[in-house]
Amino acid sequence: MAAEQDPEARAAARPLLTDLYQATMALGYWRAGRARDAAEFELFFRRCPFGGAFALAAGLRDCVRFLRAFRLRDADVQFLASVLPPDTDPAFFEHLRALDCSEVTVRALPEGSLAFPGVPLLQVSGPLLVVQLLETPLLCLVSYASLVATNAARLRLIAGPEKRLLEMGLRRAQGPDGGLTASTYSYLGGFDSSSNVLAGQLRGVPVAGTLAHSFVTSFSGSEVPPDPMLAPAAGEGPGVDLAAKAQVWLEQVCAHLGLGVQEPHPGERAAFVAYALAFPRAFQGLLDTYSVWRSGLPNFLAVALALGELGYRAVGVRLDSGDLLQQAQEIRKVFRAAAAQFQVPWLESVLIVVSNNIDEEALARLAQEGSEVNVIGIGTSVVTCPQQPSLGGVYKLVAVGGQPRMKLTEDPEKQTLPGSKAAFRLLGSDGSPLMDMLQLAEEPVPQAGQELRVWPPGAQEPCTVRPAQLCEPLPSLAESRALAQLSLSRLSPEHRRLRSPAQYQVVLSERLQALVNSLCAGQSP
Repeated sequence: MAAEQDPEARAAARPLLTDLYQATMALGYWRAGRARDAAEFELFFRRCPFGGAFALAAGLRDCVRFLRAFRLRDADVQFLASVLPPDTDPAFFEHLRALDCSEVTVRALPEGSLAFPGVPLLQVSGPLLVVQLLETPLLCLVSYASLVATNAARLRLIAGPEKRLLEMGLRRAQGPDGGLTASTYSYLGGFDSSSNVLAGQLRGVPVAGTLAHSFVTSFSGSEVPPDPMLAPAAGEGPGVDLAAKAQVWLEQVCAHLGLGVQEPHPGERAAFVAYALAFPRAFQGLLDTYSVWRSGLPNFLAVALALGELGYRAVGVRLDSGDLLQQAQEIRKVFRAAAAQFQVPWLESVLIVVSNNIDEEALARLAQEGSEVNVIGIGTSVVTCPQQPSLGGVYKLVAVGGQPRMKLTEDPEKQTLPGSKAAFRLLGSDGSPLMDMLQLAEEPVPQAGQELRVWPPGAQEPCTVRPAQLCEPLPSLAESRALAQLSLSRLSPEHRRLRSPAQYQVVLSERLQALVNSLCAGQSP
């Protein structure tokens, strides 16, 4: 896909974003005459992240973009030649130059859908050499995307549907690629917006942001704006000197709050006036640069009321330190009292935005009933996934030449399920997920209402289920976000809770269980 047709193409992964052993295995396959053997791999995880009972599948859009653009350029081949044995047959490098993914087929869980251990997020089939080379980049693209989407979904579940969540972790992310991925997939997981402008440009993520403490501290109060005049919002009437108008209001505000008119910092007020002149319809005050109560709040009210007199409405305030919950409650009381005192009802509903190293525990406190917080900015805790830094995704060979392959090991958890498979989500009568079933691809598709004999993990005998329903073009990011939220809403509460959840079942069909048993016993399939 040409870069001019796809603005995200320049952000796509490159073929050499891989481990060296993928290239050494490719040479081994080619030398053995097996480069074009039909093969299938599955990409999945073994345990749900963060001690939960679900994950969200994410990263598919990035994988599709990578596969469409996959081509080893001359510089790539030359570098591989420099790290492989010097006597490597030149014909191998010519083979690499001709590679693309035109013969690769990917089956995947829809972006934003619920995912569970052992159920493939991706099933990748094609020539053995090529699909082997895809292992590392596909794991890289899917694992972190799914991890951060799941992390964001957990934070959304804690916050509830009413609080607005802003992702603001770019400066704390693991490099620019990690920052772009985190901003994209935190949105998919349920955040409302991101501070990351590149995520807005490339991925269509809604962006948001106002001002930092540096903007406030850069003003001393002696600055004179080149044009201090602001026209009324309705566009009629003469302009007004906003700084002078704010100074008049400051006297009334300080009298109302019981403060001396000299207490609020003049530089902070000048910064607020400057920002209000630039954004009269989107004015927001950062209150804690000097003192919330003696400076930030009265300065904000003075500027907000001056704007209000001209027909504009301030949109919010932000707090970035201290007891955020308590401050928000007290600020709301001040807003209500000032709204009544100055007869400006809109002041009661000004948004209160908070930030400052907010994790799951702090978020739960801010989201509790009676909280006056409206918008919550989260950075480090969403982009770095501190509770679990890796999904633990794996990419395993399940078939070659139509014959099943299985990894047998002393660790039962690391055994793989053989054969090309199909996955089905079985739903209960209320539409909630009941269990996922894996079966061999050649088995008949299960039907709603049909009785099925299945094998739960570790069971000695099969059980019988009768699902009421079964679930069936690559969606946009917004559509994937909507699917994620819908999927989470349908998940039962015992699977959705974040502490000690009930584990969701992934079961095997009888034929797949029989194949596993025969391979474990050393028999031919």
